[in-house]
Amino acid sequence: MPFLFPLLLAAAPLAEPPQEALPPAQTEAPVDWDKEFGVVRKQRDPVTGELPVDPYPQSDANAGAKPFSGEGMARAFGGQDGIRRITARFVELNVADPRIKAIFAEHDLVRLQRTLFEQFCYLLNAGCPYSGRDMKTAHKGLGTTRADLNALVENLQRAMREAHVSFVAQNRLLAKLAPMDRDVTER
Repeated sequence: MPFLFPLLLAAAPLAEPPQEALPPAQTEAPVDWDKEFGVVRKQRDPVTGELPVDPYPQSDANAGAKPFSGEGMARAFGGQDGIRRITARFVELNVADPRIKAIFAEHDLVRLQRTLFEQFCYLLNAGCPYSGRDMKTAHKGLGTTRADLNALVENLQRAMREAHVSFVAQNRLLAKLAPMDRDVTER
């Protein structure tokens, strides 16, 4: 039995120190570092979900090319509904693509998807005006390379292929977009 006594003492809980011996609890609110450094967060539009942008001249000419004539290309892409699905898939592929996803990390994807839809819809002559910026301004400062542009084209081709757009129609749209590379790439 004498050997149990030390075990019992070791297993016994230690007495709590008196409350006055504990340091006082911190009651200060945490520091708001954004406020401290003057960081202003933009609030999304409650209707569109887009972040506000500085005003700019809006024109269909900002789309970067003239639209196709006739309704054939719009039909080949499934009209506005088909163009909307292709655009959504295109953005989804770009955001997930490890080669270029960093380009999209800090961007307003709601606005990007809307303006891409408008651009494609306008160029395909599916009855949409284009309200986005011109290509040079929209891509300024992104540091987009030829390799980035190639990845974008691959993703657009995949989105069109998944939507069963004919190879001929895909190539016609890509040919219309190709001259914009000078305004989109910076290095």
